[in-house]
Amino acid sequence: MMGKKRKRIIGNIIWSKKGYPKDSEESGLGQASLYHALIIIFLEFFAWGLLTSPIISVLNDTFPKHTFLFNGLIQGVKGLLSFLSAPLIGALSDVWGRKPFLLLTVGFTCAPIPLMRLSPWWYFAMLSISGVFSVTFSVIFAYVADVTTDDERSSAYGLVSATFAASLVTSPAIGAFLQDMYSENVVIWLAASIAILDMLFILVLVPESLPEKLRPASWGSQISWEKADPFGALKKVGQDILILLLCVTVFLSYLPEAGEYSSIFVYLRLIMDFSKEEVASYIAVVGVLSVLAQTLILALLMKYIGHKQTIMFGLVFEIIQLTCYGFASQHWIIWLAGTMAAMSSIAYPSISSFVSAHASPDQQGVAQGVVTGIRGLCNGLGPALFGFIFYLFHVDLNENSLLLHAADKGDNLSHHTPNSAIQSVVPGPPFAFGAVLVIMALLVAAFMPENPHSGVAKKQKLAAAAAFELQEEGKGGKKHEIEPLITDTDVEL
Repeated sequence: MMGKKRKRIIGNIIWSKKGYPKDSEESGLGQASLYHALIIIFLEFFAWGLLTSPIISVLNDTFPKHTFLFNGLIQGVKGLLSFLSAPLIGALSDVWGRKPFLLLTVGFTCAPIPLMRLSPWWYFAMLSISGVFSVTFSVIFAYVADVTTDDERSSAYGLVSATFAASLVTSPAIGAFLQDMYSENVVIWLAASIAILDMLFILVLVPESLPEKLRPASWGSQISWEKADPFGALKKVGQDILILLLCVTVFLSYLPEAGEYSSIFVYLRLIMDFSKEEVASYIAVVGVLSVLAQTLILALLMKYIGHKQTIMFGLVFEIIQLTCYGFASQHWIIWLAGTMAAMSSIAYPSISSFVSAHASPDQQGVAQGVVTGIRGLCNGLGPALFGFIFYLFHVDLNENSLLLHAADKGDNLSHHTPNSAIQSVVPGPPFAFGAVLVIMALLVAAFMPENPHSGVAKKQKLAAAAAFELQEEGKGGKKHEIEPLITDTDVEL
């Protein structure tokens, strides 16, 4: 019975329409629902996941020396551009709707894929520039906020993150298999075809989720430079608490996570002596556990302990995970870290849900844009930070070094025997440093309020009262009983 009840709840979330009337000019198939967002995310990142192995080959061929450094620079430029543009794109989607910006962000995110085979230099140039619009998650989360109620939102965000994890679990192995069976070109063109399919799905089948009544009546003065500025957008969205949440908690927790993603699999091969098969198994197991954590466990935690405690729960497991990576000397510790990584994956959907609870319905785009922008900045800074720390401690993660180590495993033990007392205790210094950053994020998160909804409701009531008083003063003090067609408090979050 419990299993049937849980399936009904998930089904209600996926097909939720939040009770908004269908817009007269709405395009797409049916009304907007969560499953549209899930398909968009899955196809986009499945296409990129197929390219896991070809990307490494293109990097090594294009930058045979200082491969890790150039990869960090490219990701750094892309991340900085995402940080600067994400709030503006989110704010524009609050005015013009989600669908055009879903098409724009998915198109620019996937635009570099065919260039990987046509011209590697243009591929890396386009990859850097694409950061301006590579903020699909901000628009997706705003889309989800439009079609779900507040009670459903955290579970819906968990489903989106779980779909993202599922796409990255399945696609790298499929891409590697196709590359071995056929060629690298087949994988690249298949990924490009899936990206085009994703764009066609948005263009033809995805309906608009933002109702006309939540958009500004005038198109002349709705976007200000305050919303375009990522720091000004923070103040616009949620005052001091979101400044604290977004600028500190998100940055400190996701910076080491981004650095970890950029280096962990090479680290496992080179430092921990994992085989290719073990790495593939590791990715699959962690991915499956992440999907379970972001669906079942996240829903239970949000129901029984709330936003703040769920965020802190995820940060605690991230600290354990990074500590295990930093101090691990045996394989079982790495597998333990993978389990902790799956549990820590609930932190991001919890934060996105917390931010959504602070933002009004007409500011969901800019709110999620701020979060995505900070994550984009971390995606650029994290690999550079980890690469710099590896360099300071003379840990070489170059793929060529890995091949030399595999060819001369018996004689060359320098990769396994640290050159200093610090390295003998801490084989992975960047991960240990990342654990310190997440501890700081946890301390900051401890100061967040327990209930984010109370502040929003209070501001809405004050705004409604102020508007009524201005109406009385404008009519010479005469009270009018005419109510507005819609107020913020009428909109069901």
